[in-house]
Amino acid sequence: MTDLLAEMLRRITPDRLRSAAVAVTSIPSPTGREAPLAGWLAGQMRAAGIDAVVQPIDVEQANAAGRVRGNRTGPDLMLYAPIDTLTTGEADEDVPWIGPELRPDMRPEGFVHGDLVQGLGAGNPKGHAACVLVTGQAYAEALAATGTVSAGDLVLAFGAGGMPTNAIGPGRANTGHGVGVSFLLERGWYTDHAIIAKPGDFVAHDEVGLCWFEITVHGIHTYVGSRHRLPYANPIVTAAELTTRLERWLADFPIRHRTRTAAPQGVIGAVAGGWERMLAVTPAVCRLRLDLRVAPGQKPLAVRRELESFLAEVAGELDVRIDCELVNHIPASATDPDSWVITETIRAWEAAAGRPHVPVPENSGATDANILRARGIPTARVGMPKAPLPGIDFALGMNTVEVTEMRRLCEVLARVAVANLQEVR
Repeated sequence: MTDLLAEMLRRITPDRLRSAAVAVTSIPSPTGREAPLAGWLAGQMRAAGIDAVVQPIDVEQANAAGRVRGNRTGPDLMLYAPIDTLTTGEADEDVPWIGPELRPDMRPEGFVHGDLVQGLGAGNPKGHAACVLVTGQAYAEALAATGTVSAGDLVLAFGAGGMPTNAIGPGRANTGHGVGVSFLLERGWYTDHAIIAKPGDFVAHDEVGLCWFEITVHGIHTYVGSRHRLPYANPIVTAAELTTRLERWLADFPIRHRTRTAAPQGVIGAVAGGWERMLAVTPAVCRLRLDLRVAPGQKPLAVRRELESFLAEVAGELDVRIDCELVNHIPASATDPDSWVITETIRAWEAAAGRPHVPVPENSGATDANILRARGIPTARVGMPKAPLPGIDFALGMNTVEVTEMRRLCEVLARVAVANLQEVR
């Protein structure tokens, strides 16, 4: 199969990758509104001779999936990437929480800067999705050019709703947290193995999950003119004290729950308390929302009880009522590190990188790999490193992809696809 691999790699050119990265970045796809990008991806797959469909979830949200058919005597492999962006690229929604204004890289407009492509989501997830697309196109074209028949199918899947977010605005509530890949699997796009393309210059067989908690601090609703005359307990002030203590508790959480590969982190992501239109009164409650990552093997209720124990201690010291509820949970997951898809992806990574693979510890990122593994599909995660930019921040890292690294990731995916084509298991 050396000739087939060479034919694939010949077709995976920097120009093709750059063009794909600019195109996918320039089609807005915030979580819940991915249908236009799904339609474009399906059209690109069909143009390469791949049997592809758009899979609507509702009028605005959709997946794209394609199948390069084999003779059905061997295992099927899925190459998967999500396609939604964490922020929207719309100032009314993103500012001021993302910063004072939208920088060029924060907008859904792909542009080229030397070996880099920038724009909203150009690195994560769209550059990775572009790699899956171009690799799949090259695979289908190379099979046709060489007259090769695959034993199993190669499935190319692009999932909506892969970001850790609830719905934007009114309407359907379940638009994020892996809703797209779940729908794909429920509707028959199921394979023996899968590779998810997501950031990180390594091959991962496991990753953290997440728990979202809502913490409610209780107080007394009163009026500024009566502060000195009536009972006074401002939950915003109490929440500020709790936030300081909770931040210290979160800093120690990974120390207590570190594994060989994971160091699960937590952050306070939102605060809500009081009427912004009516500052003369205090609210009766102030709410904090918290994302707490969980290592493989951790149970959500065990994490909740650990958090509640800490909150009960703080409540006693401050003489207040503090409630805590689990409002979302995606389990952590693991694939047997000796499974074919893990060992083969590592071999492919080493061949493309020209050096031994070394596992990267202390990971705390969760992806749709958790959904794939939970549904029984052994899954490897592999991706690209952050682009080498000075002073890079989180958003710029998400919004920048290096074409040279895209080519290397495509080689990894291509090598595994060719190995699956000839493998008998």
